[in-house]
Amino acid sequence: MYLVDSNVLIEAKNRYYAFDIAPGFWEWLERAHRAGRVFSIEKVEEELLRGDDELAKWAQGHHSFFRPLDQRTTQYFPRLSEWARSQNFRPAALHEFTAEAADYLLVAFAAAHSCTLVTNEVPDPNSRKRVKIPDACRVLNVDWTSPFDMLRSIGVTLRLGGR
Repeated sequence: MYLVDSNVLIEAKNRYYAFDIAPGFWEWLERAHRAGRVFSIEKVEEELLRGDDELAKWAQGHHSFFRPLDQRTTQYFPRLSEWARSQNFRPAALHEFTAEAADYLLVAFAAAHSCTLVTNEVPDPNSRKRVKIPDACRVLNVDWTSPFDMLRSIGVTLRLGGR
């Protein structure tokens, strides 16, 4: 199962899979969700709904794509918080990560449910200004991947339709 970070959906909408030029991506995402392969969490939905754009409208119409947190997820909070506090992150970075931000919750949810976390972020173990998702994933033995690698691993091909 693939758990999607908000930056994947935002970048897709803003760049390479805009709704008007690549509706096939969004159709695939819906099918993959219905098949139980791809989803996100409610905190990501909250982030998307703050916008006033097509992605916010998409999120409104796809509430089931976003799962609620559960007790299994909360079991990973202490270990993830302890790791973050033990690093040399700047106080603002630590606060941003641990104050129930989506990134923190995504990593814990992925650990609890054996998901591969899909993000555009790349590891940066030397970062002090921001906790990077791939670095946090490493702590909880969570697999992570890029959106393009996810599509390749599933065998997705997006083809242009004839007119």
